[in-house]
Amino acid sequence: MTSLALTGESMMTPGQIVEELDRYVVGQRDAKRAVAVALRNRWRRQQVEGDLRDEIAPKNIIMIGPTGVGKTEIARRIAKLAQAPFVKVEASKFTEVGYVGRDVDSMVRDLVEVAVKMRKDEEMHRVQTRAAALAEDRVLDLLVPPPPPASADRPVSSEGTGEESSTDTTAGGPPVDNTFRPTAQATREKFRQMLRDGKLDDRYVEIDAAGGSGLAGMQIFGPQGMEEMMLNLQDMMGNMTRGRSGKKRKVKVPEALRILAEEEAGKLVDMEKITREALLRAEQAGIIFIDEIDKIAGRESGGHGPDVSRGGVQRDLLPIVEGSKIVTKYGVVNTDHVLFIAAGAFNVAKPSDLIPELQGRFPIRVELQPLGREEFGRILREPQNSLIRQYTALLATEGVTVTFSEDAIDKLADFAHHVNTKAEDIGARRLHTVLEKLLEDLSFKAPEMNGKKVTIDAAYVLEKLDKFFKDEDLSRYIL
Repeated sequence: MTSLALTGESMMTPGQIVEELDRYVVGQRDAKRAVAVALRNRWRRQQVEGDLRDEIAPKNIIMIGPTGVGKTEIARRIAKLAQAPFVKVEASKFTEVGYVGRDVDSMVRDLVEVAVKMRKDEEMHRVQTRAAALAEDRVLDLLVPPPPPASADRPVSSEGTGEESSTDTTAGGPPVDNTFRPTAQATREKFRQMLRDGKLDDRYVEIDAAGGSGLAGMQIFGPQGMEEMMLNLQDMMGNMTRGRSGKKRKVKVPEALRILAEEEAGKLVDMEKITREALLRAEQAGIIFIDEIDKIAGRESGGHGPDVSRGGVQRDLLPIVEGSKIVTKYGVVNTDHVLFIAAGAFNVAKPSDLIPELQGRFPIRVELQPLGREEFGRILREPQNSLIRQYTALLATEGVTVTFSEDAIDKLADFAHHVNTKAEDIGARRLHTVLEKLLEDLSFKAPEMNGKKVTIDAAYVLEKLDKFFKDEDLSRYIL
């Protein structure tokens, strides 16, 4: 079996992975440790020699906790750290085979699509310099057409002088002036320098627009096998139209360079090799995040047989999680070593409501804690992508400098925690609602406030939000 180095994670210990997650997710230490160990174990498995490597199965994880506490964010960040193919699906969107809706196999097909795109983007980036040079030559051909080809014959010597004539005579054709060649080459190089200096950016050139099949954006949902059949049909139609000249269109030189560079890069990459490596990456490093798995918890429905949207989906999901071969348009994918991370609030159902076989395939269970006032304050202050930083950057584009005082952040955390306590607890997502309402007037007037500085303190927060805080009905329906 070919060894696949899991880029990124092979360089990080579980402690380093947790430290990296701390930059984006506040708290939830147990969940971070669990996914960090699971990720590191995938690299460890790659180092095992012999047949034992294939026997080591991934330790799938169920994350249990209310909405908005960081379940999805942890999984998403883990995939970025591992540079692994990652898809997020919602269990509630799947139905049992034979019913209208998506079949569970589609999550594996989506994973393969992501893996192919990742591998193709990497390869396109690798050949980017060469493709750019080829695109530059093609644009120069449009701006400065090349001279006619020279004759292979040696120039005829002038009688009695021993000097070469400045003209070639091709068999049966008119004489070709050789003095044109150095001049044409010099002109081409002059245009090349102008092109690189951006002096030709306003010029238009005419290029061929690539033709399409017209089906590329279509997605078909249906019973098992139908979706795959339609994907194959799309490929077949694309192959029939590929290679046909599209309509010519005029674009500016920078746009022509971009389009032609992409086209040349596509010619330089080996799609068979990319597909082969992408399938291996999906099998060995793929991560599938199944959200809302608690929505399919439930074995039977009131004694009237299996529930199509619950028990049926669990039974269809089981063989994929256990390990099976799924047919995709790129080839057969074995899910034996795909890491599955499931998540759910489990506020109505319990993990024990899942069928026993599926429970056994998720041996690691971690509980994420609800967020309190202190966590809300940390979420607003600490992460690199905190909402405070996001809103400050957005308003800075209008020339408005916004500064949040410490007491303002504390007050916002109080408001978010209070509303979550009195109404539905939606976790950190409550901060989006509170901040949006706080900055509503400022965001509306920002285009007329260019150059102004605004300091948001506790008094400002009270002025904007106090009426919602005092009126429980307003708080419930607006915040």
